Amino acid sequence: MSRGRLAADLGVDKSLVGRWCSGAVTPSAHNLENLTKLIAGKQPGFTMLDWDRDLAGLAHVFGIEPPAMPARAPAAAQASNGLPLPGLDLVRMVTERRAATYEGFWRTTRPSIAMPGRFFHDYGMIRKGPDGLLSFKMGGSGLLFDGWLLPVEGQLFAILFDTVGQTPVFLIFNGVSLHRAAQLDGLILAAALNAARTPSAYPVIMERIGDLTGDVEADDEHCAELLASDPAAPEESLPEHVRRHLIRDIGPKAVENGTGELFLLSTWANSLSKGLSAGGHLQG
Repeated sequence: MSRGRLAADLGVDKSLVGRWCSGAVTPSAHNLENLTKLIAGKQPGFTMLDWDRDLAGLAHVFGIEPPAMPARAPAAAQASNGLPLPGLDLVRMVTERRAATYEGFWRTTRPSIAMPGRFFHDYGMIRKGPDGLLSFKMGGSGLLFDGWLLPVEGQLFAILFDTVGQTPVFLIFNGVSLHRAAQLDGLILAAALNAARTPSAYPVIMERIGDLTGDVEADDEHCAELLASDPAAPEESLPEHVRRHLIRDIGPKAVENGTGELFLLSTWANSLSKGLSAGGHLQG
């Protein structure tokens, strides 16, 4: 299929398809869904989950032989062995002490950049890996962001990579000092899923929705089920205080009117991060 034919079938500009093919940008969630449906019409059984396959697995779906590729180490191994982070020893020390606080299954709530007024959920898992770091997977409708959660100085710094386009996403959450985190809030810094890949920053809330069983295969299977969930939040499903937290009034006018801050901040004073004490009591 030519790029022009693909663009026509999807209702997008041919230049956008060219940027997808070159790897300059990745399709938006809407375009990826339409692209998946188009491929499924020509390759029965193809789903959003197939985008997360490695090259050999994807080639197998289409019955072709993949080109020879050098073996790659797992993502966690690449980070611990190849990324010269001067604070990694400190991160491992804090993780050893605090991993259980954050391990579990989680759901985020965040505003949509492409569709103002709409909200989305990402689902996933936080789990300590054999490298001493917290593995962090999040996504929805088969789209996966994979990386690490680094606890430092009472906060959590996340580095995730889109497994389709390998685009990095950065998050900072306010941590909790209690035995077990129940809810976290913070900010996302990412390139928006539009043709221009616009740098964007916006608030996010993450809620614990389940605990790990300790059975690695069973937990991986449950995580895969969560990643297949529809990320769109139903209309009017968010409580008003959550909407106010995620949609802020910021800038000079907000300061002048006394209705907001000059910059987008996630302060401790307004944090929605909550934890459970050893006795199971919820505290903000």
